[in-house]
Amino acid sequence: MNSHGQIESDLPLYALGALDEPARELVDKHLAGCAECRRELLQLRGDMALLGLSAAGTAPLRVRERLLAAISCGTCAVRNNAMRWWTLIPAAMALVLFVASFGLWHQNRTLRQNLVLAHTQSDQDRASVDRARQILAVLAASDAVRITLAAPNASPQGRVIYSPRSGGLVFLASEFAPVPPGKVYELWLLPGGDTPPIPGGVFKADSSGAASVLMPSLPRDVVAKAFAITVEPETGSTAPTLPFVLSSGG
Repeated sequence: MNSHGQIESDLPLYALGALDEPARELVDKHLAGCAECRRELLQLRGDMALLGLSAAGTAPLRVRERLLAAISCGTCAVRNNAMRWWTLIPAAMALVLFVASFGLWHQNRTLRQNLVLAHTQSDQDRASVDRARQILAVLAASDAVRITLAAPNASPQGRVIYSPRSGGLVFLASEFAPVPPGKVYELWLLPGGDTPPIPGGVFKADSSGAASVLMPSLPRDVVAKAFAITVEPETGSTAPTLPFVLSSGG
């Protein structure tokens, strides 16, 4: 059986799949009982993967030097065993093909990721522009109503701009206190009569007490008799929980 030192010398070629069957069987048997060589094999395979990245300019120099030195040692061992020089050709070809294919795959993946990011950013930009246009349309709508919401103690304060025809709404507020854990504020449109309150979006105030609800999903052509704010569970509610934190009366 080959010595431990000989097996170590064969590991680079083994990792490349360049050992003939008898030698490969000996390495297989040795690896089954040698944790040190198994760790070395894992290191070599990891180095090969990193070497593949060198096609994209990312492999550390020490990794390339280590792997090439290991292969060089393996080549010397092969020569010492009187193997013919051309048996090294498959190993060299395998390494070249591995580096080239891994590098192309990495570059292709990077290009795809960049393309996806570009599309995503473009979609986000378009969505932001569309949203800004919708908000401006509400502010400029001929049917827009501007309603002030107030609390009994005059703090906090809120302002609603609402276009019944489009269902568009913009709510801006200040001086809101933080809500308890697991709670949020919820805006309500109160049509009056037999029509139940319509939820207009949940929100929390920032550290300065400012808050907003922009373009919630509301039905069109609903006349609002009043607006109100309540404190609700984080998922929101289907009906307001009294008392109102703010309301516009009506």
